[in-house]
Amino acid sequence: MSVSKDRKTCGGRVELHCHLDGSLPLETVRALTGRKEITLSDLQAEPDCRSLKEYLEKFDIPLSAMQTREGLYAAARDFIHSLEGDGVRYVEVRFAPMQSVHPGLSCGQVLESVLEGLLQARRETGIDSRVIVCTMRHHPQEKNLEMMRTARNYLGQGVCALDLAGDEAAYPLKEFRQLFAEAKKLEFPFTIHAGECQSLENVREAVELGAARIGHGIALSKDPELMETVGRLGIGLELCPTSNFQTRAASPETYPLRKFLQARLAVSINTDNRTVSGTTLSKELELAARLSGGLGDERLFTENAVRTAFLSGEEKEELLGKLEIS
Repeated sequence: MSVSKDRKTCGGRVELHCHLDGSLPLETVRALTGRKEITLSDLQAEPDCRSLKEYLEKFDIPLSAMQTREGLYAAARDFIHSLEGDGVRYVEVRFAPMQSVHPGLSCGQVLESVLEGLLQARRETGIDSRVIVCTMRHHPQEKNLEMMRTARNYLGQGVCALDLAGDEAAYPLKEFRQLFAEAKKLEFPFTIHAGECQSLENVREAVELGAARIGHGIALSKDPELMETVGRLGIGLELCPTSNFQTRAASPETYPLRKFLQARLAVSINTDNRTVSGTTLSKELELAARLSGGLGDERLFTENAVRTAFLSGEEKEELLGKLEIS
């Protein structure tokens, strides 16, 4: 990995960690719920947010907009359109299909609706996308396994990977070993939310389970030896600065971005939840450049994102060319 001392931009941006339900435009939520009284403050994290658990409460309203095929299609399509002014050329958007499943809507129908919305938006905007499907920490194991097995049928057809999301503090990663053992058997690539709530053990578990990337991974900074292992294995770190400050995972003073860059780890910069966190990738990249102390710039973070994306080698090289990164 090359480290630049000067800020450099490139011909487009890449985002790897962005939740669909946490990134719906206000007007989309109003239209899909029929609730004109909803305001941005209803969807955004409070200034005095104290934890990840409290942050996650902001997902209830947008999730209510994603309970029909039409709603899921519109959510996906409108999400991609919202990226147009942010310079994004490729995004891996994640969501939890089982959050929208009910007697009138199957897991397969949920996935197909989102994939159709993303495909239509690609025709309209030129922005390419893939889906990362999230299992949820608070869901029963069988529910997570059911979703994973269904989503595996769409791997390579819009779905690119699996994730585990939710309240990390309440549900340690060791409880999900069987889930990821099954993912390996199915040859289903995965990233895992780990280390967002100061648990180094969850990060270590994610590495041992074979995660290709780690979502947040803030606690990794506590263990130089594990950092070396992460670097040697080429595991990507999906950092989301603003979100991490809002959930109290770290403060600007303690943020480990500079430490990760000094260790030459494959760090990408992401929004996590554009609406809930009130941010854009442009803002996050500017913030990251300041937090890096001159060790990172947009070009480096974008190249890291492409190199650790859930794409084939050929697709990565093609994307690097589009972004004017050699």
